[in-house]
Amino acid sequence: MRCERANDCCEYCLVPEAFTFASHEIDHIIARKHGGKTKAENLALSCTNCNRHKGSDIASIDPEMNELTPLYHPRKHRWQKHFRIQDNQIIPLTSKGRVTVLLLQFNLQERIEERKLLIEADILKLSDT
Repeated sequence: MRCERANDCCEYCLVPEAFTFASHEIDHIIARKHGGKTKAENLALSCTNCNRHKGSDIASIDPEMNELTPLYHPRKHRWQKHFRIQDNQIIPLTSKGRVTVLLLQFNLQERIEERKLLIEADILKLSDT
């Protein structure tokens, strides 16, 4: 599947579709069961890892604030405001970032290793996110 808006990358963890075994999927950012529509502003390209972990969730408990917090929304938020990459890990910068990193399990060891290889090969681009 080709998605130019997302630059053919997962809109959550930024992994390029060309370097995954499974094709990326279309995610309803706000799941249909929560009233989300099948419209461009509610759809995001998602790798199978992110999509599997996110499921129909739209929020989680922020471990620092102990409050229900919405997940990062690729149509409404800028990636660089909520996350940065350091030592191949995705580091949250905000409460939305924290709940998203935890729920989507961005920093599982195999995902860190994959990210490291993509960064070393200059494949994972962060400047336009």
